Amino acid sequence: MNWFGRKAAQGAARPALSRVYGSWSAPAPLSWEAQVREGYLANAIVQRSVRLVAEAAASAPLEASDPGLLALVSATSGGQGLLETLASHLLLHGNGYVQILTDGAGAPAELFALRPERVTVEADARGWPVAYRYKAGGSAAVLPAEDGAGRVAVVHVKALHPLDDHYGAGCLGAAAGAIAAHNAAAKWNAALLENAARPSGALVHDPGDKGMPLSAEQVERLREELAESFSGRANAGRPLLLEGGLRWQALSLSPAEMDFLALKDSSAREIAMAFGVPPMLLGLPGDATYANYREANRALWRLTVLPLCAKILGAIAQGLSGWFDGAELRVDLNKLPALAEDRMALWREVSGADWLSADEKKALLGVA
Repeated sequence: MNWFGRKAAQGAARPALSRVYGSWSAPAPLSWEAQVREGYLANAIVQRSVRLVAEAAASAPLEASDPGLLALVSATSGGQGLLETLASHLLLHGNGYVQILTDGAGAPAELFALRPERVTVEADARGWPVAYRYKAGGSAAVLPAEDGAGRVAVVHVKALHPLDDHYGAGCLGAAAGAIAAHNAAAKWNAALLENAARPSGALVHDPGDKGMPLSAEQVERLREELAESFSGRANAGRPLLLEGGLRWQALSLSPAEMDFLALKDSSAREIAMAFGVPPMLLGLPGDATYANYREANRALWRLTVLPLCAKILGAIAQGLSGWFDGAELRVDLNKLPALAEDRMALWREVSGADWLSADEKKALLGVA
């Protein structure tokens, strides 16, 4: 199989692809490692959203045209589940790479998901991918897109990126602003707790008619004493002894300044929207009834998990079609608990259609 079309590229059938990326004027983004640390490792909403979708994709019951194909996709490689890992890569990075490892006879023996930030597409003169450069540590390896028999060696799954021919766009970049706001609100909240869960006050000096203003040394000494003896959780409620014309003026936050709580909820909802997760499933404030939760779970599967599974399974099946003729991989909707009510409703409607024959009803229900 000549999936990337090296032979076809010699003719006029395929146009040349652009090899210029990032030509629009925009501020330089954070590195991928910094984005993951700020977005996934330090933000509970992002991590829960990604895990919710990825683990759901991994738990989906599958059906395949060949038992060997199903065994390859369901197997664990290097301690990682293929579907869960690929779903996480697509959500965060926008790209997923699967290396097809073969045995001594040339048959596929293992599918391993490569970390996408380590992979670079190597293109030919016309811009079409011919190899993938994988960098880890101080070494790099070039993985050909196809083996010597013209079969796919590396499967590239990518999300849509309108401005790039070779790389997909992940959800992490789109949610970067909301993630930054959510993290800032969390740090603000933590700072309030560190200061006895209330805003600080002002130390006012009243020198009187003949008094002198405080010197720079006295101001610095007062600041150090307040920081050491009266700030933080351990000193919450500790009495403050003032002298020499000093008085303590307590401060409070206005309702407008308290909007950071609403900002945090709004940012969390925006993050959930970017990853395609109903906010209710993340425990965000809202109408959390059992009926709404059930509908939200159904929406998660129909609008996010199933399309993501179709993209991943379709790419893997296409990549393995050189070994499995007519390779097909799909989610078995009849065995999916989240959509059981929908299937029951369909069964009732088809069963009640008296004008259909038994064979036609089986065909509509997907029953052999």
